[in-house]
Amino acid sequence: MITTLVNTKEVIAARVAREMKDGDVVNLGIGLPTLVPNYLPKGVSVILQSENGYIGLGPVTGEIDPDLVNAGGQPAGILPGGAFFDSLFSFQLIRGGHVDVTVLGGLEVDAKGNLANWVIPGKMVPGMGGAMDLVTGAKKVIVAMEHCSKKGDPKILEECQLPLTGKGVVDLIITELAVFSVTEDGLVLEELQEGVDLDTVKEKTAATFKVNPNIA
Repeated sequence: MITTLVNTKEVIAARVAREMKDGDVVNLGIGLPTLVPNYLPKGVSVILQSENGYIGLGPVTGEIDPDLVNAGGQPAGILPGGAFFDSLFSFQLIRGGHVDVTVLGGLEVDAKGNLANWVIPGKMVPGMGGAMDLVTGAKKVIVAMEHCSKKGDPKILEECQLPLTGKGVVDLIITELAVFSVTEDGLVLEELQEGVDLDTVKEKTAATFKVNPNIA
């Protein structure tokens, strides 16, 4: 486990890692979520599933195999006991509820647990990929993202404005500032990241939320 946190993405990834349980089958989105395995607590080992047809992905060891990549096209390794299969079987795993946790980035998340993370109108994208299937098939959906956009606009909103990936699918939102759970009654601020105060979170969040009474 790496303990020195260098930037906001690492702060987020380290906090996400604390949500993992030993033996979980986990699907990680491209970008920030791929950092999560670097911060798994001692004694916790997860089984990484990738929608392009792998289960049991691990770090690259030795020579890179150009045919062995994760969903983001990055070189990967495969651990003993791992397997590879076609996309049909991969999505049967996802849609069949066999993935315990999926961790995805987000463009917007709102107070109802809606997620928009695949397209900004007017910009070219290859497609939604497996995100829609993952957010509906996984047992737990964690959105790991920076609290605000590069322009400084809040990404946690009362209602998403961008095209949705899934409706009411998000369980937990983890940013470099805070951790929110999504409940039937809306968002609940569960934790403040180290060194962050409540006023900062309120200022940078465009959705109403309740505060866990355990937060001082």
